[in-house]
Amino acid sequence: MIVVDPSYEIQDDLDRASLTVRLEACGRICYKSEEKISESSALPFVKKIAEHGHNSVMEMAVVTLRLVCTSQQITDLLGCQPKFLFVDRVENGLLVTGSIRTFRELYLAFPEIALVQAMVDFLGASHPYLFEGVWQSQKRQGGELIGVEKIPLEEVEQLASNLVLRHRFLGVKFIVNRAVTHEIVRHRPCSFLQESQRYCRYSQDKFGNQVTFVRPLFFAPDSAEYQLWQQAMELTEDLYLQLLETSTPQAARTVLPNSCKTEIIVYCNLAEWKHIFRLRTSPAAEPSMREVMIPLAAEIEKRYPKLFM
Repeated sequence: MIVVDPSYEIQDDLDRASLTVRLEACGRICYKSEEKISESSALPFVKKIAEHGHNSVMEMAVVTLRLVCTSQQITDLLGCQPKFLFVDRVENGLLVTGSIRTFRELYLAFPEIALVQAMVDFLGASHPYLFEGVWQSQKRQGGELIGVEKIPLEEVEQLASNLVLRHRFLGVKFIVNRAVTHEIVRHRPCSFLQESQRYCRYSQDKFGNQVTFVRPLFFAPDSAEYQLWQQAMELTEDLYLQLLETSTPQAARTVLPNSCKTEIIVYCNLAEWKHIFRLRTSPAAEPSMREVMIPLAAEIEKRYPKLFM
């Protein structure tokens, strides 16, 4: 039995990485297969994810585009009622931010819309592997010229405050208990990837042949209550490991409690982080949630003081 404290990590390193590196790093958290990451593993992993339609992973990378287009082309795009796409009018056109999943699904539903064609053609030309089974390169005839430009993250952060809130996405990896993640995933505008007890077999060497639990803040380490909690976790671990001798991880996990450690990536724009902090740092919030959200909120507020006043 392993006991750890809850923690969080802002994924700054992935902001500087390529789309494929980002998607692989996030996707492997589900299976806890990070040991398979190598200099050449990202592209095959992402291509396989795209081919199999594992769309939740494809939500973990967003792209911001500046479009130079006509009013009619804007009207046609907005007429699609594009879901999960952040669209703002700017000089000469639009500022558009969306995940790879969003662009894939938008193209599948509305390939005839000029701005949809232009955005996916632009992205597909640089990253065809992200659009496996969805898009093929083709020379289009006629139509008004549409300018498409990818906006780097540094430039996104220099936009007006209201645009930064909508178009700047931030990923955070939490190590918490499963009671906390049950609450986090209620934030619908976010994207999530979580360590899967269905696939992770904690009797393997890479897990230390043990189940990991998160230390509860409710009980002092030397208290009688903590001793009872520890006994319960030890018994649960023993039963789980026994079940694994004859059962699959997805069957054995049915005895695991909320105290189990899990890793979850939460990915959303700053506007949604602002909403999360307002709810999850209040005195009424669940104490284990406040334990990670209060210091995280303080760190992000230091980065964006004008946005989190």
